[in-house]
Amino acid sequence: MRPFWQRKTLREMTAQEWESLCDGCAKCCLQKLEDDETGDIYYTRLVCRYLDERCQCRVYSERQQKVPSCIWLTPDDLDKLQWLPDTCAYRVLHEGKPLPSWHPLRTGKPLSTLKKGKSVQQWPILPDDSVPEDDWEEHIIFKVN
Repeated sequence: MRPFWQRKTLREMTAQEWESLCDGCAKCCLQKLEDDETGDIYYTRLVCRYLDERCQCRVYSERQQKVPSCIWLTPDDLDKLQWLPDTCAYRVLHEGKPLPSWHPLRTGKPLSTLKKGKSVQQWPILPDDSVPEDDWEEHIIFKVN
């Protein structure tokens, strides 16, 4: 039998299946800046202060209370969130592509994303509360394509 992510649409998935799609890259936890004039989006090397060294949120169940701007991703959001990494399972499946070979659902290993070097773990990151928001532009690392 084919795995659930090949049998079901994103809307058909249970909450547990939906959550398991996250590969733990933590790129969505990086602070992003948008150019008001062009709409271009830039990733910074600033990460949410609640991200731990294993790229997990320390306050996941209460993240929206602690960080009101934290995204609660749903299938309805996927067309609007062009900043999602091109390896993000939500984006990949939404676009009709297969999960990457290193994805934890394919490998059966929860840390395969980190071990393959596909997370922010190896990047030079700083907690977002360590830099005044007015200075975030100085920490841009790349523009979203």
